[in-house]
Amino acid sequence: MEIVFVAIIILFILIYNSTIDKDKFINDNKKYFEILREDDYNFLVYARYGDTADPNVLFQKRITYAIGVFFIFMFLFIDDVSLINIILACLVAVLIFKMPYMQLKKYYKAHLHQIDIMLPYYLKSLEILIQHYTVPVAIGKSINDAPDIFKPGLRELIEKINSGDSSITPYMDFANTYPVRDSMRMMRLLYRLGLGGQEKKQERLLMFSRTVSNLQAKARETKYKERLDHMGNQTMIMLVVTGVSVMIVILGSMMTMIG
Repeated sequence: MEIVFVAIIILFILIYNSTIDKDKFINDNKKYFEILREDDYNFLVYARYGDTADPNVLFQKRITYAIGVFFIFMFLFIDDVSLINIILACLVAVLIFKMPYMQLKKYYKAHLHQIDIMLPYYLKSLEILIQHYTVPVAIGKSINDAPDIFKPGLRELIEKINSGDSSITPYMDFANTYPVRDSMRMMRLLYRLGLGGQEKKQERLLMFSRTVSNLQAKARETKYKERLDHMGNQTMIMLVVTGVSVMIVILGSMMTMIG
């Protein structure tokens, strides 16, 4: 136990004195740290910050902060080496590592509906381009006007298609990266839309259009219901506040009359 603790302290000193480059240390062990990356982390980063954010840089910062906190706690326990203190330092480091992810998750849940409806509205605009171009060309032309959250995934999708991958895999990779409502089904429809001749394309485009319109209608219904629920809650709060205020006024009047 003491040997492990001493090794950790020595590693901390080497990093602190820049004898070991912490960034190089993290990059050299990147494949081990990648195991810790959550499956939906990239999606949550784009959902929160748009396409200007780099999930890899933010993930590396999480690793750096967690390791830094671990070393700080180990240094504080230098006079009390024990398994419990090492476990405590690990737990605090894990908490620091997980905190940014939990914050992203919280943001996504708070804006779940708003993020989910972005896909059908984007696909509706894409439908117009598909009437004049092939599906890959239409996707490429749509990127600039697409929601920021989808831009990195769309660029990656086009790169895979342009590199010669004509299978459904690039579309499914996009759907897995952006697990919003109905993304799997819509990407399958979009892939099938690019298959076959012009006659089949028109039939599939019609089916695609109906599906997107249905998704938009569901999104509007959900938004309308949420608005009604919000108005109902606000009305209930106003009624409760008004009732309590009236009761206070009545009680105050009674107390004045008694006095």
